[in-house]
Amino acid sequence: MLGGQVPVTFEDVAVYFSPEEWAELREWQKELYWDVMRENYELVASVGAGFADPKPEPALKPERERDSPILEPWDDSDGGVLDVPCTALPCCAQPVPDTVAELLLVASHLLLAWNRRAKRRFLAFRALLKCGRALNLEDEDDTLMEDWTDMMHVAIAAQSPCVDRRFWSKGTDSAWWDYAVLQTWDDQQWLQSFRMRKQTFVELCEELAPALQRQSTQFRDPIPVQKRVAVALWKLATTDCYRSVGAQFGVGKSTVGLVVMEVCNAILRVVYPRAVAIRHVPDVIAAFHRLGFPSCAGALDATHVPIACPPRGAGEYANGKGYYSLVLQALVDHRGRFMNTNVGSAGSVHDAMVLRRSGVYLLGQAGTLFPRCEVVMGNGVPVPTVVVGDPAYPLLPWLMTPYPEPLDPGKRHFNEVLDGCRLVAERAFGRLKARWRCLQNRLDASVANAVRMTVACCALHNVCETKGEGFCLRWSQDSQGTLSRFPQPESAPINVGSSSREARAIRDAICSHMLATQGGVSE
Repeated sequence: MLGGQVPVTFEDVAVYFSPEEWAELREWQKELYWDVMRENYELVASVGAGFADPKPEPALKPERERDSPILEPWDDSDGGVLDVPCTALPCCAQPVPDTVAELLLVASHLLLAWNRRAKRRFLAFRALLKCGRALNLEDEDDTLMEDWTDMMHVAIAAQSPCVDRRFWSKGTDSAWWDYAVLQTWDDQQWLQSFRMRKQTFVELCEELAPALQRQSTQFRDPIPVQKRVAVALWKLATTDCYRSVGAQFGVGKSTVGLVVMEVCNAILRVVYPRAVAIRHVPDVIAAFHRLGFPSCAGALDATHVPIACPPRGAGEYANGKGYYSLVLQALVDHRGRFMNTNVGSAGSVHDAMVLRRSGVYLLGQAGTLFPRCEVVMGNGVPVPTVVVGDPAYPLLPWLMTPYPEPLDPGKRHFNEVLDGCRLVAERAFGRLKARWRCLQNRLDASVANAVRMTVACCALHNVCETKGEGFCLRWSQDSQGTLSRFPQPESAPINVGSSSREARAIRDAICSHMLATQGGVSE
């Protein structure tokens, strides 16, 4: 018995008909009727409900006809044997269920009598399938069978119990983001918290929307694109942990980790290719020429990004200062924007080896790093477009490094100009880490994810520099204490004797050109 309901009897799930109506039925309809009645009896018996009277009163039974078929014995769910004639079944004045709708009505009455257990739902599903097969054999109509199947599924779904979940997700409060930030913050507050104005933030969200948009489901709506991007920017711009960021935006700690990596991956696919690229080379050469170095199209340098101890190969990532790090190598233009980056080498790797593993080295050696443009200098030496680097890099025809000691006045002047041009790369790294403060502390992520986060920060750095976003000097001042905990290791200078004669000739030609165009150099 169901709680609060009357006992279920076979009469509640039976279909009545008269002998006259029985005589009008087709053979397949009679067979269908027997199958349905047999299943009804088995299911009623399986729930423990008995007949009010094992044999109905004769007044309720129609007169038995000579050709009325007799039910074959079958085992019920309790192991007994039932032998009931057709006319012994309860009847009514309704016609036989020869349509899908009427069969569905019979099934719905049967479903109401169940105790909503998996075994009985399976038995009902089997009975309904038999009805469907009987209809299909007679009509051979695919459309009818499809309609029957759809209606059958709807009936079962409607009668199946619904599981009421107490918690689909932990309740959180996102009013700070929905109302305070989006509706009341001005550009200065946006710049301080997200490192960009609201207009730039909206444009970034529109660019990333195709890669970050998620589909709504019947369980809940996805996190909006703007909120996803804001969570990632907050994490990259601060030293907060995942739990703190989640509490700030009203999301879970694990959700913050997933969202940050989804946004970083989207930035790598969408923003990085157009934000970090070698372009406007003549303008860059002209700008470095004003700084005193001719035919220079960029400054090459490297910095270390602290990371957590990797689970495997930790010794390779330990640098000379005693902490684990990744090496970020970048080619920077005169305005401090990255033209090329290479991230992923372990902290123990020398800068020269990092260069040889990078794409810049391959392009430079092939002569395709910049558009071919040679200028004759000195004693008729053709000088290609070059980049400048510190003594940790090798002297190459396309990479100029300082002269080693001892120096004459001309070479000393050359080194001073080169160091001045190379400072644009160091300032770019300083602004990068001051703006995106996650790079100051150990990145609490795997090595692969730390690489993606670092490259995403480089792309966002270029976006902010291109859009003219303000840079607060207080950011650099606040980061001094953190950066002092992770001092930058220095790579040993490369042996000058390993440089080629061509590279030394180009450096001498540039030095002579400086002396000729910038006047004499005092002792």
